[in-house]
Amino acid sequence: MQGPVIPWRPGRADRDVSFCTPDGRLPDASKNHDHLRAIFNRMGFNDQEIVALSGAHALGRCHTDRSGFDGPWTFSPTVLTNDYYALLMDEKWQWKKWNGPAQLEDKKTKSLMMLPTDYALIKDKSFRKTVELYARDNDAFFKDFSEVVMKLFELGVPFTASEESRFRFKPSE
Repeated sequence: MQGPVIPWRPGRADRDVSFCTPDGRLPDASKNHDHLRAIFNRMGFNDQEIVALSGAHALGRCHTDRSGFDGPWTFSPTVLTNDYYALLMDEKWQWKKWNGPAQLEDKKTKSLMMLPTDYALIKDKSFRKTVELYARDNDAFFKDFSEVVMKLFELGVPFTASEESRFRFKPSE
C-alpha cells in the first residue's frame, strides 16, 4: 500500500470470543473529540498518537451493510498517504442528506466522506495542530504512524526483557 515500514513482533495469542473487546470500548464514529480521548487515552495514547492512528482512514471505505456509513475518505483508498489529512483540511465539508447516520461529504464532488470523529480532528485545537502537520508532511505522518501502529499492535503483549531487546525495531534496519 506504499506506506511506511511497520515493525511487527509476534506475541499476541488468539483467544476465544470471551476475550473480545466488549461493546462500547471501541471508538464510536458518531461521537466527538472527547469520546476519542476517552477511548484512546485509556489505552495510553496521547493526542498526537490519536491523530496519527486516524490516518489509517486513508485506506478503505465505509460500507452501509457493516457500519451504516458509506464511502471512501480519499480518492486513492488502496494507497496509504497523508491525503486523508490534506483533504480534511482543504476540502469544504457538509453534512450529507441521506437516510443513514450523520456523516459529512465533500461539497465539491460529494464522493468523499468523513465521519464525525474525523471532523472532530480539525475542530479540536490540539488535534488540529497535528492534522495540519501531517497534511503538509507525509514523511512526518509515516514516521509517527509506523510507531503508533506498532504500539497499538503490541498492546497487552507480555514480552519478556530478552524479547524486548532482541526484537525491538531500529530505524536503521
